[in-house]
Amino acid sequence: MKYFGTDGFRGDAGRVLTADHAYKIGRYLGWYFGREHRGRIVIGKDTRRSSYTFEYAIVAGIIASGSNAYILHVTTTPSVAYVVRTEDFDCGVMISASHNPYHDNGIKLMDKNGHKMDAAVEEQIEKYIDGETEELPFATGEDIGVATDYAIGRNRYIGYLISLATRSYDGKRIGLDCSNGSSFMIAKSVFDALGAKTYVIGNEPNGLNINKDCGSTHIETLQRLVKEKELDAGFAFDGDADRCIAIDDKGNIIDGDYIIYICGRYLKKRGKLDGNHVVTTIMANLGLFKALDKSGIEYDVTTVGDKYVNESMVKNGYVLGGEQSGHIIFKRHATTGDGVLTAIMLMEVMMEEKTPISELAAGMKKYPQLLKNVKVADRTTVMESEKVKAECEAITGELGDDGRILLRESGTEPVIRVMVEAGTDELCKKYVDKMISVIENI
Repeated sequence: MKYFGTDGFRGDAGRVLTADHAYKIGRYLGWYFGREHRGRIVIGKDTRRSSYTFEYAIVAGIIASGSNAYILHVTTTPSVAYVVRTEDFDCGVMISASHNPYHDNGIKLMDKNGHKMDAAVEEQIEKYIDGETEELPFATGEDIGVATDYAIGRNRYIGYLISLATRSYDGKRIGLDCSNGSSFMIAKSVFDALGAKTYVIGNEPNGLNINKDCGSTHIETLQRLVKEKELDAGFAFDGDADRCIAIDDKGNIIDGDYIIYICGRYLKKRGKLDGNHVVTTIMANLGLFKALDKSGIEYDVTTVGDKYVNESMVKNGYVLGGEQSGHIIFKRHATTGDGVLTAIMLMEVMMEEKTPISELAAGMKKYPQLLKNVKVADRTTVMESEKVKAECEAITGELGDDGRILLRESGTEPVIRVMVEAGTDELCKKYVDKMISVIENI
């Protein structure tokens, strides 16, 4: 598609993604969901300065088409998904560019079940944006829509998160890095209510500092806090809080692979890992696959993207899946990755097992990993090259069971991503360089 990717319509605010785009998206949604009844559409945003522009433009479009807009204000992506599916909304809109810097922004659309919007609807929106369809009628008189403050929806979501904990966190000292993003309104409230002593950073958004040297993409900031304060654990979120990367009691990074391993084993032990399966992506560390094999847990492997993880989970009825980046889906509780929920689930394991996170993660050994991007003239030509395929096969044979090589096309750039996992960093470099040499001589 031209505008919408796997994670919505995203780009440089005011250039790639404009207020006019946002208004037209609102116009189409308001018309589409208002054809048989007055549509109900709920909207959230993160803390980027441009989010206000897009919020007001989308609301204007929705009510101009005759549907009603319900405004959650600054909130997380998973909170929008929760409100949509629990409070009878037709559609949800989240304004965020997730972990990107402040000058980018995005518009994510959700259906009434809190899942990502059907691609067919997004295609029709694109046609409307480009003037390829008839102009939509404006509502008039009493048919004009209404915009309503709906901060109560965010508060209900906070209450829902608190309700999922089965015990008090009294006595636990927890670090929270809110990335100067959406979770600054939510994470501390949840952990304080559960009795933890919280140490919070990245909670002073000014519209320009979201994800800047903080949050899940700059985990070293939280690492320092956990070590300096000798905390029991730390949790870092991204701009819209659909990701969580943890820090254990020893200051080690617990990424999405470790979280799937820890929570998968916990659910299996309690007979709650439906299908005895977890879902992950091709970019998961080889160490995760080996640890799952050792634990007797099966896994489905999808292409990169939480969208594809979710599709596998829905199709097969699995309850746990995610990505190394910290997008973790707990299907019994949410339809999207949810950073704060993930933090709660890790706390539940730690409290129930009476075991620090460092020990819970000890059964998984991460393999050294190296990824390099190679610019190419034609991605398809490289990926279909017999020389490249032969080199891949040769490297795979040399690595055996203690490593792997993966080639992947970038979806947005003329780039091939070459990734090798092996027993040592030196081996990773050796085989990545060998493959790049072959690619560059195609």
